Amino acid sequence: MAKKILITGITGFVGSHMADYLLAKKKFKIFGVKRYHLSRLDKVKHIYNKINWVDCDLTDPIATLKIIKFIKPDIIFHFAAESFVSPSWAHPHRYMNVNYNGTLNILEALRQIKSKSKILIPGSGEEYGMLKKSQMPINESTELYPVNPYAVTKVAQDFISSVYRESYGIKVIRVRTFNHEGPRRENVFGISSYAYQIAKIEKGLQKKIVKVGYLDDKRNFTHIDDIVAAYWLAVQKCEVGRLYLIGNTDYKSVFTFRQALQKLIKLSKVKNIKYIPHKPFIRPTKVPYLITNSKQFFNKTKWKPKKNFDDILNDTLNYWRNVISQD
Repeated sequence: MAKKILITGITGFVGSHMADYLLAKKKFKIFGVKRYHLSRLDKVKHIYNKINWVDCDLTDPIATLKIIKFIKPDIIFHFAAESFVSPSWAHPHRYMNVNYNGTLNILEALRQIKSKSKILIPGSGEEYGMLKKSQMPINESTELYPVNPYAVTKVAQDFISSVYRESYGIKVIRVRTFNHEGPRRENVFGISSYAYQIAKIEKGLQKKIVKVGYLDDKRNFTHIDDIVAAYWLAVQKCEVGRLYLIGNTDYKSVFTFRQALQKLIKLSKVKNIKYIPHKPFIRPTKVPYLITNSKQFFNKTKWKPKKNFDDILNDTLNYWRNVISQD
């Protein structure tokens, strides 16, 4: 019998790519969570008929228990989250409800049915917060210093997963993933926002000005295709309960957002595009450096990213060109 894999957040950026990756293997029964009429399905329309859909709001513990009992998954990829940092200051309760309570409801459901399922719960580099350049690269022993509500919810999510691992033996695969980008990333996030605006400029739908937030935070960037491959390796090879950091550590993958924007502008078909700060895009606190040391993950899985930073930029820009051309 084919293994049953449940993907929460399948209608989003990472979840839709994870579904593509697993469907290509042609040996799993893939279940996806959507929220009745609330979920946007544009990212999964190309695979909609290949997914076994279940309707569930994961913040509802009764509904969550019901679907876990029904599916009895062998593996869970838990990507359902409020992931855009900026609104978390205005909606901290919403972020905690989705990111922490939603995770808790799944873990509790697994406990109640005595499940042997593995569950991958991805954390975020944002959990490390306001570190100094001298503290780079980040490793598994680096102290957490979250400086936004989103990051706090991800810390809480990770800690409760550890409780369920230690107390009840739930097979949690713990990872913290650093900046990952590519097609289908919502246009509110840095690189995707720049690419979306440039694609609009190319179509004459926006003046030759890109609105931006703070540009000098430095990150290591990984293509989404490499990240979902890493997640699959994680559930196959990583030790349950142990923390692993995931991100492309090649120095050629490390850039500021300003450098990313300037590269995207050079890729544009339109000349003389400018950029200006836009106050709503400026966050109350900065996270100046998020650069990971993923040696422990590399050693365990032999994972090696196949795509570079230029692939990220080209794929993201071409995605938004295509979307806008179809509108």
